[in-house]
Amino acid sequence: MAQTSSTQGPARDGSASQQEHQTASRSDRQPLVAAYPGLVCDLDGVVYRGASAVPHAVSELTAAREHGARLVFATNNASRPPAVVGDILRGHGLTLEDRDVLTSSLAGARHLAEQLPEGAAVLAVGGPGVADALESVGLRPVSAQDAPEADLAAVLQGYGADVTATALGEAAYAIQAGAQWVATNDDLTLPTDRGVAPGNGSLVAAVRLAVQTDPTVVGKPGPLLYELATQQLGTTVESTLGIGDRLETDTAGAHAAGMDALHVLTGVHGPADLVRAPRELRPRYIGVDLRVLSEPYAEPEQAGDGRWMADGWTGTLVGEGGSARISYESSADSADEISWIGQLRLALKVLWGALDQGLVTEDEAVAALPSQQ
Repeated sequence: MAQTSSTQGPARDGSASQQEHQTASRSDRQPLVAAYPGLVCDLDGVVYRGASAVPHAVSELTAAREHGARLVFATNNASRPPAVVGDILRGHGLTLEDRDVLTSSLAGARHLAEQLPEGAAVLAVGGPGVADALESVGLRPVSAQDAPEADLAAVLQGYGADVTATALGEAAYAIQAGAQWVATNDDLTLPTDRGVAPGNGSLVAAVRLAVQTDPTVVGKPGPLLYELATQQLGTTVESTLGIGDRLETDTAGAHAAGMDALHVLTGVHGPADLVRAPRELRPRYIGVDLRVLSEPYAEPEQAGDGRWMADGWTGTLVGEGGSARISYESSADSADEISWIGQLRLALKVLWGALDQGLVTEDEAVAALPSQQ
């Protein structure tokens, strides 16, 4: 038996679920794009970072469309209207229509439109995408400058790079006066090409300190964006895959809607975050980047006694406490070396199970992860 040691692996939760076994045949040794006719793809950290496209993202998403997959982009970034986001994506080389972009501003506007009369005044806090979304559903967006003279029924707060203290103050005054408060999302940070910047959640927190009440959050990790996406795609949740780089938003939102989730390591959360993830935030699939969509995917299967198998390799936890590590053994007829991502997928399965049973601590599990090649 050939053997090597390291750590890692994937899955929806730490155990092999019934759904995993029911659909294992479609995901084992065939590309994910062949298994899911509908793809709901996050943007920041998955397709682009600031002004730069994430390597391989455009070519892989183009190939997925050519393969017959239907694709919707769903983003918590509420600052831009769908048409502007569409232009950015087309500028990177993607082919799409504006309606293929769903923003959390649109989700928030639709939520308010279900509760308010047509033409109701809503304070629009954030980028142009917030006001644009309100207008698209028949509500009247009001700026911070005009807010003191308006009879505000609600506040829709989304991200905007130019949001001012004045706008946050007007939001607080309106909420204190009885206006409904809807936040497009509560992401604390935003990946950019220069690093990580404060996100809408940081601005929401500033208002929260003044009003002592919580907003209704309509973006990820809630299911609404994903439910809107399936309506747009004409697919079922079972045949749709949620793709993202953040566990507490993308994976959580996909799971809230009943979808399987693919986590790519091109954005916010890396292997250490994955191994620490609670059961409900563990994605079924893991990829280095979006090339995972077109590559044969060997999904780990439980082999008993804490062992997991995939593609001729078995991962097993050996040792305990700070000396715990993952042992990888190949079958006698397996000639291929196990890749780092293959190790990661196996190790995550093994370590999630060990964490759930209390066999290792989170720090010990992180230390047992394989070193990236």
